Order: sequence, then structure tokens, then C-alpha cells
Amino acid sequence: MSRTNSKSRPVRVAIIGTGLMAHTHVRLFRQVRGCFLAAACDIDRARVDTFCREHHIPAAFTSVADLLAKSHCDAVSIVAPDAQHAPLALQCLRAGKHVLCEKPLALNATDARRMATAARRAGVVHLVNFSYRNWPCLHAAAELVHRGRLGDLRHVEANYLQSWLLQDTWGDWRKTPGFLWRLSSRHGSKGVLGDIGVHIVDFATYPAGPIKKVFAQLQVYAKAPRNRIGPYRFDANDSAVLNVEFANGALGTIHTTRWAGGHVNRLYLKISGTLGSLEIDSERSTTSVRICAGRDLAKARWREVRAKPVPDIHHRFIAAIRSSGTEQPDFDRGAEVQKVLDASFQSAARGRPVKV
Repeated sequence: MSRTNSKSRPVRVAIIGTGLMAHTHVRLFRQVRGCFLAAACDIDRARVDTFCREHHIPAAFTSVADLLAKSHCDAVSIVAPDAQHAPLALQCLRAGKHVLCEKPLALNATDARRMATAARRAGVVHLVNFSYRNWPCLHAAAELVHRGRLGDLRHVEANYLQSWLLQDTWGDWRKTPGFLWRLSSRHGSKGVLGDIGVHIVDFATYPAGPIKKVFAQLQVYAKAPRNRIGPYRFDANDSAVLNVEFANGALGTIHTTRWAGGHVNRLYLKISGTLGSLEIDSERSTTSVRICAGRDLAKARWREVRAKPVPDIHHRFIAAIRSSGTEQPDFDRGAEVQKVLDASFQSAARGRPVKV
């Protein structure tokens, strides 16, 4: 089992999966003192070799078994396609490695719970990369709600809007496997709901609390002749709307799409209660929250509340390993969010609300 308590030795991290997001993980890990990128792994030999050369990573593998046996890493960052998260994480946990896993944690809540149980038994640090937990505004919103500044919650509105099916800001999706697989269930995608809907569910429920019931509508729109390009058949949802009831009695809507022209990557959250409302709009700020509460309610006056800086998940992952501590959002949180997604898929298939 990996243990890295000595402050004199860096935490040795291996990257599993070397697609688009893996480059972001490398950049963020490189900003963490006491972290060394020891190896990378991908089933595509040419891609992993290129990745390692580009980022000066000393060891490249095409087999996770070989990586675990030969790289002597302390921790892994799993950046493979969604369908591989559970089997890869379980394999690494059996080897006693600390695991940072991309979202969604798994394709279903059953596998996510298995991962959480295995991580606890292994006694290692386990985090899911809900990367918007890196934004100070979200923590400030959660603190304001938990301190009772909004009173009893009544209404929640949350959305995550992207536009890469319309705009080529991030490149031409028609020519990029990193985009194409996200549209195809055959390639392990759970659609926009699984890809970024998982983020906005975490974003809304972290401050507002757990969801009790969901009524979901999912839609797939035509994007190409016969709705496919090469081996990629576009059958995974690209728009999702969830009408939800929270455990505290509040009602809300959570929705996400890839068709929101003009919004490259926008997250929005409004929480309203008996004493006021707060708002986050990432296109305006990720370091502050707007609030209308108390004496400001009478004149509908909104105030800006600056948020305290927070370390990002990659820093917290390494710090927890070095201190033998725990951190959030862990695999149990990932499984909790996955339950909401499972209920949403069930609701869309049945055409009625489903308890979470």
C-alpha cells in the first residue's frame, strides 16, 4: 500500500489516459510542490509516447498492470473515457494507490459505490475531479446557505451551458475523437448529462443539499448524416432538463446542453430562500457571489461578496496524501451524485418522476 508521509520525498503520480483532459492534469500537478509526474499510460503507444515527450514524463506504458508493477508510483490520476473509470480505479485501489478520478466517477451508482467501498478499505486518498469545486464562489455560496443567510430554501435554478456543437472555439468536434466519443453511448458516453450534467448537479447540491426526487427529459438532436461519423453513432443525449425536489423541500430546475450558442462554458446558480437569494454566474465572476438578503430585500438591492481563495483539487489531493488525511469531494460524494444521474436516466425512460 502506498504511503508518502515523508516531506523530503515527492509524491509520484502516474497519469492514466493521455487524451485532451490529461494535458490539463499535467499542468495542474506541475503547479503543486512536492509532486513528481513519474509515468503515463494509454492503450495507444504513439499517443502515450508523444504525451510523455511533450511533458517530459520519464516512463510510458500501454498496460495499467505494467504501470502498477514497474513505475513505483504512489498515486494515479485517471483521465480515461468514462466507461473505464470503475475498472481502472478498482485495479489501482487493489494495488494500494491513491486515486484522483475524472468525473463521472462511474457509469452507474452501483459501480460508484463499489469504488467508494474499495477506496475506504484500501485506506488511501480518493477524490473525484469535480473541478468547479476549485472556484471560491461555490464555497462562499455553501457557507452563506449553511449559515442560514437565505433562511429556509425554496427554489434553486442551475444550468451548465456549452456550445461546441455550434462553435469551434475548442476545435472542430467532427474531427476530434475527444469530442466524438462524448456523443456515442457505444464509446462509453452518458451524454451531456454524464459529461457536464454531473458537474452542475454537484454545483447545485453542494450548497443546496441532496435531491430527493427528479423528473428528467433528455434529448438527442441530429448532428450529421445518419447521425454518425465513422464508428461514432450519435445516440447520447446532448440536452437535459431536470425538475427536482430537494430533501429540504425546495424545488428547482437543473439543465445542461451543448447547443447554447454564445456560451462557451457557463455555469449559473441561483438559490432562493425565505430570507433572500444568492447568485453565481461564471461569465461574470468565479471569485465572488451576489446576494440580496436582509435589509436589501425591500429595495431588491444586490451586493457582491468576495470569496476567500481555495486550493484546487490537485493541490488538495497531494496535500492529503502527504498528511495521510482525507479530502472532499471523495468517492462517496461521487457515488451520491451518480445516484441523481441514475434516477434521471430512469425518469427519462419511464416518463415520470423517480425517487433518488
